[in-house]
Amino acid sequence: MANAKITSKGQVTIPKEIRDYLNLDTGSKVDFVIDENGIAKLIPLNVPIKSLSGILHRPGMKSATLEDMETAIKAGASDWS
Repeated sequence: MANAKITSKGQVTIPKEIRDYLNLDTGSKVDFVIDENGIAKLIPLNVPIKSLSGILHRPGMKSATLEDMETAIKAGASDWS
């Protein structure tokens, strides 16, 4: 278990094993969240776009064409009128 000490200025050095696990580097941004159970969480805000590629793909799913996307956008927009 990694632990750290808070300085007199309220600063904390994130242990190397945690930085490595979260892919944090100098200049990385993080967010602090307190969940519904009162547990504080550190959320990395440095997710590279490439790592998001394909996360919505499902086996057997066909790729949408540009025309399919435009049709879906028009259909969605007409629901608002």
